[in-house]
Amino acid sequence: MTAYRFLTGPDDAAFCHRVTEALSLGWRLHGPPSLTFDPTQNRVICGQALIKDVEGLDYRPDMKLSEV
Repeated sequence: MTAYRFLTGPDDAAFCHRVTEALSLGWRLHGPPSLTFDPTQNRVICGQALIKDVEGLDYRPDMKLSEV
């Protein structure tokens, strides 16, 4: 199974740490990051798609993808 996640958050060190943690757990970047500006909060929001190949696990709609 190939799992897919999309992380989002403010463009700050905490977001970079979340992506780095996912990479260290076997996730891979899937495409370039995306950025948008939130004028209400006056900050940049970042997004990054990630994928991970998981052996011996079948997809279920109720699974927590952050835990695979």
